[in-house]
Amino acid sequence: MAGLMKIGIFGGTFDPPHMGHLILADEAYNQLHLDKLLWVLTPDPPHKQEQEISPAAQRLELVQAAILDNPYFELSRVELDRPGPHYAVDTVKILQQQYPGAELIYLVGGDSLRDLPGWHEPARLVELVSCFGVMRRMEDEIDLGTLERLIPGIIRKVRFIDSPIVDIASHDIRERIASGEPYRYLLHPAVFNVICQKKYYQA
Repeated sequence: MAGLMKIGIFGGTFDPPHMGHLILADEAYNQLHLDKLLWVLTPDPPHKQEQEISPAAQRLELVQAAILDNPYFELSRVELDRPGPHYAVDTVKILQQQYPGAELIYLVGGDSLRDLPGWHEPARLVELVSCFGVMRRMEDEIDLGTLERLIPGIIRKVRFIDSPIVDIASHDIRERIASGEPYRYLLHPAVFNVICQKKYYQA
């Protein structure tokens, strides 16, 4: 009998998606032995309500360009096709219906794992996912003991992902584009080409 399908959930605003995202996604795919990795574009993130975010259609176009040449990466419209704000627990519930019986692995950064008790229905989210793939940076301080007291059962669902340190941030890229600084090699060539052709992020 074949094992259950293992599906990674990689959510973000991806404004724009950059090489750091791709490297982390590739490491998660390989280290967690996933069958596929879903890129979940969040059009209306609850924690960025005060920030100006590029139109979802623009970010969607860039994510599609970024992942087109990787057969294990797939775009999910699970958050694009419903009104926001979009909570992880609701997204996982819907993906469980779309992929019945699959193991769903929710990918988060170390900072997000630390802040998980403040998320919407965190205990229910921990219950629903098979595990959390945690992509941590050196400066991330995660007190697993405190997390376990606040959300019992979370420690056994944490899997840390070792990845090259890639210090690239979308907001830095946006600023570079707007100010005319070089940014080409921070992006997948297909993403760079779309941004140039459409003149995205230019001041």
